[in-house]
Amino acid sequence: MAHPKSKISKQRKRKRRTHKKVKPQQINICKVTNEAHLYHHAYYHNGDLYYKGVMVVEEEGILEL
Repeated sequence: MAHPKSKISKQRKRKRRTHKKVKPQQINICKVTNEAHLYHHAYYHNGDLYYKGVMVVEEEGILEL
């Protein structure tokens, strides 16, 4: 099995890891419902489920597209 020939210093290790950061999530505002939601995620508005501005699921049942 391969193993390092010498120890990697803390400074080298930390320099390499500086680029791994968490990015803030992008929030979109729907033009139809004016509801803020995450990109590529369905969201509820008044009990109905919307995705990309189109109602997918009503409060009572599923709509056919």
